Amino acid sequence: MDPVHQTLLRRNRLYLSEHLEVSDTIVPFLYQEGILTFDHVENVEAPQTNRKKCMKLLDILPCRGPTAFATFLRSLDDYSWVRDKLVQDLESLPGGDVGTGDWKLPDSVLMKVPSDQELSRLASVLGGDWEVVILDLGVSEKVLYRCRANHSCDIHGAALAALIHWRQSQGKQATVQKLVLSLAAAGVHPSVLRDVLCDTAL
Repeated sequence: MDPVHQTLLRRNRLYLSEHLEVSDTIVPFLYQEGILTFDHVENVEAPQTNRKKCMKLLDILPCRGPTAFATFLRSLDDYSWVRDKLVQDLESLPGGDVGTGDWKLPDSVLMKVPSDQELSRLASVLGGDWEVVILDLGVSEKVLYRCRANHSCDIHGAALAALIHWRQSQGKQATVQKLVLSLAAAGVHPSVLRDVLCDTAL
């Protein structure tokens, strides 16, 4: 795990242990994705209290490889406010910008709802990663299947249809910031938004 991500988890250790019920969905997801082994799961579940279980998980995660942090973020679907806080805190750390490396998206851009043209550009650059990003945005498997079936020979069309469904279902909550978060959680570097948002003043 990146040292910056380790620092972030350490600084939020008490906050996370107070707000997360790790046994319900977080630990099973991390096990499913190969971040935790069966022995890890047993170690996390051994303590009696949820707080201690969360502490145990936070002890293990830093040693579970370069994808552990992004996968942990993906496991927080039921705790979106916690995930948003982690992303905001990460941006304040040296070397921890979730944005795009050398450039940082201003708040006015992060909070905007992307246009049809911007979503079309994003669909073009996602390629085979589009399904992971879409699922992280909260689009259901059923909708994903329908988009894939309606555009069986067109990855761009399927990805765009799913992105438009996400925006329509989320309304004003379908922001660029959510895209940045889901791109990072899916292992896609958010710098792809440089071209997607090329008509926006950055």
